[in-house]
Amino acid sequence: MTAPLGFLGLGLMGLPMAVRLARAGHDLVVWNRTPARAAPVVAAGARPATTPAEVLAAAEVVVVMLADEAAVDAVLGRGTPAFARLVAGRTIVHTGTVSAAWSAALEADLRAAGGRYVEAPVSGSRTPAEEGTLVAMLAGDPADVARVRPLLAPLCARTVGCGPVPSALWMKFAVNTVLITLVSGLAEAWRLAAAHGLDPHLFAEVLDAGPMASAVSRVKIGKLLTGDFSAQAAIDDVLKNCGLIRDSAREAGAAAPLMDACLQLFATAADLGLGAEDMVAVVRADGRERAARAGGSR
Repeated sequence: MTAPLGFLGLGLMGLPMAVRLARAGHDLVVWNRTPARAAPVVAAGARPATTPAEVLAAAEVVVVMLADEAAVDAVLGRGTPAFARLVAGRTIVHTGTVSAAWSAALEADLRAAGGRYVEAPVSGSRTPAEEGTLVAMLAGDPADVARVRPLLAPLCARTVGCGPVPSALWMKFAVNTVLITLVSGLAEAWRLAAAHGLDPHLFAEVLDAGPMASAVSRVKIGKLLTGDFSAQAAIDDVLKNCGLIRDSAREAGAAAPLMDACLQLFATAADLGLGAEDMVAVVRADGRERAARAGGSR
């Protein structure tokens, strides 16, 4: 019998991750703010908890995949008298994307309270989470990282040690810069091909046959061809990432002109009500923005 493993947060990424852990045979205890979201994980063998405290009491290692920093603080009771009681003797494995400064401060607070921390942001969207092909970037005390690494094996094609906190998040920011600019460029190329009246299937064929093809381009081209903008990675989440990357670059004194442009592009898409759609739906932002400007100039 494996030791209980906790999981907090069953959103777009957390749900498929938790399902894979349950199916791998972990004695998984899960919590989500909306209890109905736990149904697929429970069907896979997990035990539902009614509160985060119940998960933290049951498991020494707890994986966290929540929406943002405030949600993590609230769930862990950070800043309240309950925090030390909840996290003492626990290893918190944070898999979301947050600011590096916040992550480093959380590690310090956990250690002061008698807990441990592994920073473990993942590269990949919903489908890789479902398939167990995420790439996890790990940072923290080497002994804690070594303990956590095999627990994440059902989720990941690879786990990469990055050094001390917040090195894993810095690595995630660099990797996400490639992803976000790639999809933004693909959307712009799609609009250019359409403006010239090119057959979109031929565009997809040429792109896929050349050296620019990738797993990402194939998935996003498929969505563009079918008009399926259901979220693998939602525009609102990408917009948050753009801001984190830009801020991280400024703190390090690194220029990030492409990310500045992507931030504006995804902000426009979110303002147009596309925030819950997949990031490739940013292709719709340019056309809608121009149509709105044209309407306003009449």
